[in-house]
Amino acid sequence: MQRSDMRIFRTALLATAIAILLPHASQAQEHGSVSGFTGFTVAQSSPISTLASVSSGVGSNLNFGGRVAFTLAPGFEAVGEVGRIGNVLPTVVDSTLAFSRVDLRASALYGEGGMRAFAGNGTVRPYVEATGGFAHLNVRAVGFNATVDDLLGLGVGLTSRTSPSAGLGGGVTFQSGRLMLDAGYRYKKIFARDFVTSLFGGGKDLTSHQVVFGAGVRF
Repeated sequence: MQRSDMRIFRTALLATAIAILLPHASQAQEHGSVSGFTGFTVAQSSPISTLASVSSGVGSNLNFGGRVAFTLAPGFEAVGEVGRIGNVLPTVVDSTLAFSRVDLRASALYGEGGMRAFAGNGTVRPYVEATGGFAHLNVRAVGFNATVDDLLGLGVGLTSRTSPSAGLGGGVTFQSGRLMLDAGYRYKKIFARDFVTSLFGGGKDLTSHQVVFGAGVRF
């Protein structure tokens, strides 16, 4: 066999070995996950605020979104997510307006990235996470007379803007094959300081305490 033929043979043998072994390597090493999640905002302080949360309707406190994660090292993932927070008004505002005809809502669309750290490598894996990004507020005020509603709507449209946001959380994942389930707690904060959010927020921070459930697949 000539030298050039030997080189071609070795190259072909190497390519064949890579083609055979690569799928097994990818199966043994998972690189990340894609998942969707939903949940709801929970009351933060008092029985009155709990009743206010219920009376405001399930939809106004419903949160949902999607997430992608990539493994950086054993036990550590880089995560990115987009989603909607149903209500970020302080509970003191909900409590005050619970039994009135006035309804103030402040939802937010957000995008964040961060890190998630796991404890253990088994089927059940506790985790903690921290994220940061930006959120766009959508403030609504209804229940006044038509003229006031229109003026407030105009003011909201002029001053609403995208603001920095941050999140902390923890929970546990359950994995069976490629299927992954997630249950946990999230705390989100939006750093908005304009007239409308200060007025509707009662001078309090715009935050959300969430119970979250998710499902996805690992790849």
